[in-house]
Order: sequence, then C-alpha cells, then structure tokens
Amino acid sequence: MFSTIGYIHLFFSILAMITGLVVVLNTKGTLFHKRVGYIYVIIMLLLNLTSFFISNFQGFSIFHFFTIVSLVTIMGGMYPTLKKSKNWIYQHYYFMSWSVVGLYCAFWSEVGIRFVKNMQDFWWAVAIATFLTAFVGALIIHKNKKKFFK
Repeated sequence: MFSTIGYIHLFFSILAMITGLVVVLNTKGTLFHKRVGYIYVIIMLLLNLTSFFISNFQGFSIFHFFTIVSLVTIMGGMYPTLKKSKNWIYQHYYFMSWSVVGLYCAFWSEVGIRFVKNMQDFWWAVAIATFLTAFVGALIIHKNKKKFFK
C-alpha cells in the first residue's frame, strides 16, 4: 500500500480522476474531448496495470476483480469508437461514463484501505460510499443521455 508501486498507482489514479472529470464535463466530440479522452484511456490502462502489482489481501482479491471490470468498460467504450459500428456513440457514451463512475467508486475503496482501521467498518463504509457514488453516477449518466440522444 505504501510501496513505490502503490505511489505510482496513486499518481495514476489522481490523473485518471482529473482527466475523467474533464472529459465528462466538457463538450463531446471536439478535438479537446478526443485528446483528453485518449489520455484518460492510457492513464486508466496504466492504473489498472499497476493495481495487479498491489496485494492487500495476499493474492487476487475483489479489488483485482473490479480492475478487470474497469478494463472491460474501457475496452467497451473504445471498441465502438475505433470500429464506428452502428450506435457506436451510444455504446461509447455508456461504457466510458461508467468507467469514470467506477473510478470514483474505487476511490472510496482507496480511502477505506488507508483510513478505516476496523475491517468490519471498512466494508460497510466502502459499500455505502460506493453505492451512493454509483447511484449519483447513474442519475447523471441518465440525465446527460437525454442531451446526447434525443
């Protein structure tokens, strides 16, 4: 957790949270959106890669499982963009939006690991924070969907 790889992971997570938020809050389809979006994807891939070198529970854990989920959302968001298949914008929007929401959900796990000392409290704190983040994220994704897909 407080190793070199842990600090590299933390660095990538901060960059991913910033670039993900920038992409979400700015106009879609612009050159700026595309450039920052590609930076976000690269940072997320590096973030996910570093997570596999961190072991908080002596091996593969639920956090590694969610790393795989994160990789799937990134690939699910980029594949339609590169392929330009039917409804690609819709698929790209959903997968990439959930990638950012998932990143913010993972933030609560990081906070919990670093600051909650009692493991029983840790799981409840992380579960509640993650659920609320995912719920708010779902509302925002649904609300913004109406702007992009009338």
